[in-house]
Order: sequence, then structure tokens, then C-alpha cells
Amino acid sequence: MLPRNLLLPLLLVTIVCVNATAQLSLDVLIDREIGSLVTTYKMLHSAPELSHHEEKTSAFLAQQLRAYGYAVTENLGKYDRPELVGYGVVAVMKNGDGPTILVRSDLDALPVEEKSGLPYSSTVRTKTEAGQDTSVMHACGHDIHITSLLGTAKMLAELKDQWRGTLILIGQPAEELGRGAKAMLADGLFTRFPKPDYGFAAHVGPMAANTMYVKDGTVSSTSQSVEITFKGRGAHGSMPAASIDPIVIGAHFVSDVQTIISREKNPAAFGVVTVGSFQSGTVGNIIPSEALLKLTLRSYAPEVAKLLLDGVLRTAKASADMANAPAPEIKVPGSTASVVNDSGLVGRTSEVMKAAFGSRAIVAPATATPSSASEDFSEFIAAGVPAVFFGIGGTDPQVLSDAKAKGVPVPVNHSPFFAPVPEPAIKTGVAVLTLAVLTVASPDAK
Repeated sequence: MLPRNLLLPLLLVTIVCVNATAQLSLDVLIDREIGSLVTTYKMLHSAPELSHHEEKTSAFLAQQLRAYGYAVTENLGKYDRPELVGYGVVAVMKNGDGPTILVRSDLDALPVEEKSGLPYSSTVRTKTEAGQDTSVMHACGHDIHITSLLGTAKMLAELKDQWRGTLILIGQPAEELGRGAKAMLADGLFTRFPKPDYGFAAHVGPMAANTMYVKDGTVSSTSQSVEITFKGRGAHGSMPAASIDPIVIGAHFVSDVQTIISREKNPAAFGVVTVGSFQSGTVGNIIPSEALLKLTLRSYAPEVAKLLLDGVLRTAKASADMANAPAPEIKVPGSTASVVNDSGLVGRTSEVMKAAFGSRAIVAPATATPSSASEDFSEFIAAGVPAVFFGIGGTDPQVLSDAKAKGVPVPVNHSPFFAPVPEPAIKTGVAVLTLAVLTVASPDAK
């Protein structure tokens, strides 16, 4: 159950029943829907879709939002590659004069093989963009986000006497690649639909279930994706002198690129260079002609982001030069700025969250360390929408306690073992997003 101090005067709603009128509060409304929402979550979890392939997920979201009374537009998203389909969903509900408020969920899953052991685990397998066979899992919790958006949509449709304005609910594809928000904006999100006055989103993570988190100022890191193809010359594995071995070039690069962090970056500044994929070769007795490496670069400050990217490019070229190889082919397919919460909006919403959740509402100042993860929700903020990005606890407190006692890490987002506890995570997500909207859209809001 959500804290009973959600019985706020703001949220009391009169529902006419057969021969009776009952006063129900938000937590009671959520309790009434939670069984259906958990069922929806488990369905979504067992049927994940990769970025740029969210066809069924987006269609389901659109169908549900229409059933709640929203005007829905599907397939929004314009990419720089014509073969990529936009699966963005925009649902609008107008409810008199008032602010326009964006509430967003991401839709996509990850190429991860699930190892959670849950009875509703994903067994989906598909092809990546590169044509490789892969398992698929909602390892980042976007299924919790979709379900929370649906719950919020239902709550606000039923609480229409408690708010005024225009709701714009967003189902955003391709968040994991940092492309979806840009694609929806490029397809006229803020010209075909009213530009929001406020924006909200929430992300589940390995905090204790039934808790929520909000931070003033910078919330997340910048992110840059880099793909490097080292060019070599293939040969028989027994004749290395006839080759230029791209695996050796790539191996030197993987090691040497970390000196950017250890020797060039100020130790006081946050910065990460991670090589997450190294693809080359087929069998042990063939030296291949190419090696493809995929990296992610993370930082908080623009000057550090530039330092990392410049260093990666320089190190890649030097690695190839050292082997007398052709210049590498380098692509930077995506970049995402830091999410920066609006201070005034954090102040308004955090007071409501503290009243609703008590000690389970964690409010961090601007000086607190941001997350090292990244989020393309920042694109909506960069487009001029004051916004707040909330954190939602999803881990069983007993799991956290046991892990601490044993000195072992708790599964985090992108882990094959990441398994939020559905009911409390969804309840918290729905309550946080609904309360945030009511805070700024109440007829008495200032």
C-alpha cells in the first residue's frame, strides 16, 4: 500500500456509485487498478522489443490510451536513416484552460539474455541492427515506465475535476540509443502538438521499493556513442607476417584509451570511457580484415565530453598508425546531454512528494553527485520544457539488506538479473507522476 497520508485534500475525488457516493483518494484509486497494471507489466516484460522495433509495444500503448479517452497519434519519429521507423506515441487530453504538461515513458528493451529466473522472464530472441542473433530483455525497467504511464493516464482521466489544462502523454522509442526523443522532435512533436509548459518522467532503479528520489539541478551524465572500425589485412592464422591484424590493433586501443581517464582528465572531474563491444573474426585460424569496437563516453561537463571524444579519436588513429594500417573508420552515431531538473519545479513537486511519502521521499540538493547513467529525456528539456526527472525505487528492501550483509552488489539497470518488484514500483511510479501533474495543473496551482 502507498502511504495513507496520500489522503490529501487536493486529491479527494467524488465518485458516484450505485445508491452511494464514496470519497476515494489517489492511493485507493491506484489500489483498485494495481492488479490489472501488474498483469500488464508482466505481459510487457515477457515481450520486449529492441530500439527501432517497438511496433507491438507502441500499438498496445496507443490502444490502451484511446480506451482511456485520449486522442492518440502513432508512428511519430523522423530519423536520418529512411529504413528506421518512428514508433513514437502521442496521447492528448484537453481539460479546460490551464498549462500543457508532458509525461513521458520510454518503450525499448535491450539486447540482454534474462537470467532473473522470474516466471514471466523474457525468452525473446531477434536480430540486432547488424544482423546478429540476440536475446532481448527489459533490463532497464522501461516496462515499469510504460505501465506507470498507463496508470497515470487512468488516474488523471478519472480525476479530471482536480486539474485543468492539456495532458500530452509520450511513448518514446529508441531511448537506449539516444535517438528517440530527437526523432520525435524532428517529426514536429512541439509544432504538431502544443508545446508543454512542464515535463515529467520517472525511472526505476535499484533503490528500495516504495521510495522515490528527486534531485535539483543536474541529474544524469552526458553520453556519446562511438563506433570504430579498424582496417587490417586478412591472412592465414599461421602466417601473421602476411597480415595487418585488426584484433591486435583493437586490443592496443582498448588498453591505451584508458590513459585518457588516468592521465589526461582531471581526477576531480567525472568521466568514463567504456568499450562495450569488440567484434572481429570467425574462427581461430583466420586473421580477419576488420574489427568493430563500440564505445560509450560519459561525463557531466561539456569540456570533459570534448576531452574524452578528442582522446578517443586520437588514440584510435595512433593505434592504426602504429600497426601501419589504414586509418580507422569512426562514427559518432548518437550523443545525449545531461538531464537538468528545473529548480523551481523541483521545489514545488518535492514538497508534495514529502507530504505523500514522508521519509520515503529522498530530496537531494544540486550539490549531490548526479547519476553516471544518461537519458535522452534531456532533449525535451533542451527544446525549452522545464522538467523534473524522478527516480523510483524498485528493489525489495530485503534484497538490499541481504546484499549489504554479504558484501555483494545488487543487480542494477542493464544487468541480466535486474528484476524490479512490480507492485510497489508501479504504485510509486503512478503516484509520483500523477501527483506531479496535479501539483502544476490543479485549479488552485500558482
